This record gives sequence, structure tokens and C-alpha cells, in this order.
Amino acid sequence: MGSGIEAGALYVGEVVHKRARPKRHVLRYRVFSILVDIEQLESLDRDLRLFSLNSLNFVSLHVRDFGPRDGSSLADFVRRKALAAGIGDISRIRMLAYPRILGFAFNPITVYFCDNADGETCFMLYEVSNTFGEHHFYQAAVADEGSVISHMAPKRLYVSPFNTMEGEYRFSIRKPEETVFVGVTLGSVEGGGLTAYFSGEKRPLRDASLIKVLLAYPFMTAKVLAGIYWEALLLWLKGVPTTLKLRRPPKTRRQA
Repeated sequence: MGSGIEAGALYVGEVVHKRARPKRHVLRYRVFSILVDIEQLESLDRDLRLFSLNSLNFVSLHVRDFGPRDGSSLADFVRRKALAAGIGDISRIRMLAYPRILGFAFNPITVYFCDNADGETCFMLYEVSNTFGEHHFYQAAVADEGSVISHMAPKRLYVSPFNTMEGEYRFSIRKPEETVFVGVTLGSVEGGGLTAYFSGEKRPLRDASLIKVLLAYPFMTAKVLAGIYWEALLLWLKGVPTTLKLRRPPKTRRQA
């Protein structure tokens, strides 16, 4: 993240979903995400009035919302994941996520950037959640070369009723510096069918900045969840087939 080591930052930008098949559809909305060094969360809690760790505030992060979801150490959890992938040197872990706003949160995807002692990103972990309360972790040991980190992973979690479980994800990541980019494309033998990405610009994580984004994006996390259902309705109205077996009630016959 730029020069020096920071405990956190805000990234203000846009989420875009582009569906190519079977019908074209585009969704976009403005959001902000919070980037935090997960081993410096206590210092953010002390330094900021509008942010709290594990308690109610205008903006907050609750450890039990992430990782093993039992309130235990996120850093230990991520390092265990990295070690299982053959990466033992993890010096810093930064998490990009939607925070709770007035106690409410929904994170479709949480991204963990794991750096080694040389400051190079060597391991990526993605925590993907669906609206059914399920979540899954995708992970990869990566090489910090060039401007984009790219890798593949087979799909393992049912996310949308408009997609089957077939296919694999291509992750395309630009590390959080003055900007950040997190892109995911779901592909199959027919090619890329759905692309989703977040592109954001950096803001300092200060009380003044939090006031600005709260005024600009009130109830943002509730809007994210509502937007998912709204776009699902639009896709259904467009006639995009679903994997859900929706049964209409039988027509009643008129009595003679």
C-alpha cells in the first residue's frame, strides 16, 4: 500500500457484474470497502471513534464474521491455510471486506492479501459467501510479478440460482495501493459467462473519511444484499433459466 505500513485504508469505487450468456445483463453500484491489517485491528479500535472491533458502532468489524467464524484469531487461521498450500513465510495479512454498518453486514467476497518478509504478495485467500448462509475458501500460492496477480480455481460453492456448479473461476487481482482491483470470471467450455469485479480508489482510514462515506453510502451493506435479490428478479423477468425448480400452483377448473 503505497509507502510505509498502514493499519488500514478505505477503497471507494464500483462493483460491476457482467453476464454474457444466455442473455446479456449488467449490474453496477457504488460501494466502499475497508482494508485492514488483521494484526493491527486493536490499534484501529483505539484510534478511531467511528470504528469499533467486535462491538456496535457506525462502522465495525467483528472477527466472528470471518475465517472460522468462531471469534478465534484470523491471523492464525490464514497462516494455517497458507502453510497447507506450502507457504510458511507470512509477515503481513491484509483483509479487504465490507464492514458492518450500524451492526449489519453482508460480504459476498472477502479477500486476504498475504505478504512475505520482503513485502511481496505470496498467498491469496478468498472467502466467498452466498445468501443461504454458506461460505467457502478459495486459495492460491502466487508470484508477485507484474501488475496483475492471476490464477484459477474450480468452482466449489453454489452462489447464484442462475449458474450451475460447473466451471472454474479466474481471479485477476491488482494489489491495494493507490487503487485496488478484484476481478473474478466464471468460465466453462463455452468461454467466460459471468465477470464480477470491484475497482476502488484509496482514501485514508480516519474518522473524517468515515463520515464522508457514511453520508455518501448510507446502509450500504443492506443495499448490497437488496441489490442481489433485485438483480435476480430482473434476470428472472428476462427469462434467464434458473437451477431452482420453481413450481407454479395448478390452475383451478371452473365448477360446472
